[in-house]
Amino acid sequence: MISDGGLATELEARGHDLSDPLWSARLLSDAPEEIVAVHDAYFRAGARIATTASYQASFEGFAAHGIDRDRSVELLCRSVELARLARDENGAAGLLVAASIGPYGAALADGSEYRGRYGLSVSALTRWHRPRLEILAAAGADVLACETVPDADEAEALVGLVRTVGVPAWLSYTIDGTTTRAGQSLGEAFAVAAGVDEIVAVGVNCCAPDDVLGAIEIASAIGKPVIVYPNSGERWDSRQRQWVGRSRFSAELAGQWIAAGAAIIGGCCRVGPADIAAVTRRACSGGGKSAESSP
Repeated sequence: MISDGGLATELEARGHDLSDPLWSARLLSDAPEEIVAVHDAYFRAGARIATTASYQASFEGFAAHGIDRDRSVELLCRSVELARLARDENGAAGLLVAASIGPYGAALADGSEYRGRYGLSVSALTRWHRPRLEILAAAGADVLACETVPDADEAEALVGLVRTVGVPAWLSYTIDGTTTRAGQSLGEAFAVAAGVDEIVAVGVNCCAPDDVLGAIEIASAIGKPVIVYPNSGERWDSRQRQWVGRSRFSAELAGQWIAAGAAIIGGCCRVGPADIAAVTRRACSGGGKSAESSP
């Protein structure tokens, strides 16, 4: 199955300034029709999963913009509604909406999701994630995308919550080589989801394409479908607040990930609809496993 690419990437390509701490979530209020248009672009490129604009949305972030709690709940639900609208406009059959559950560090808007180790306990992280996760779970998404998780402690909190809400989820770490961003063994990190039926796929995202093959081998050991959607290969410089380096994402690499056993392939930051279209063509020409598997 093919997932989408970077939502913010395409919104920026369409001329939107996302330097605000809310990132793409700001457009849930300011330009919702643009979010629908981006979801539509990815569906037309061949994606079968649309990931909502809720990654960096948080009650604290909304409050800093003068948005009260009731309105914040409306905007979180709207993120799912917009993706569902685009899905329905593209025929709906076989298309899924994944509600993005970004890490605690994303809400801080300071690059913390690339470090982890926030100094919070599993119970504290559970308390922080619970309201948003429960709202998104009730909003009508097909699956929860617990994504860009840098730390096994945060994964433990998220997995515990997923077991209580009745909506399937995937767990996706952001990694550096064969460890989480917090430096934990990736094998031990994936083990957090072992035996948890509600977690229907595990994998990696928001990482270098070069790190994906090794992660597929490690993730496969727990017996769940593997999802991978790395960045372009460029690196986010949180001090300069810009991407640096060169893109290495390619359909050829995606073919290798399919051959290695990845069931769901997509892209994250700096991966756009043209890249997803190329991956779709590659999957259809010789990557049947990715094209047919589902979360």
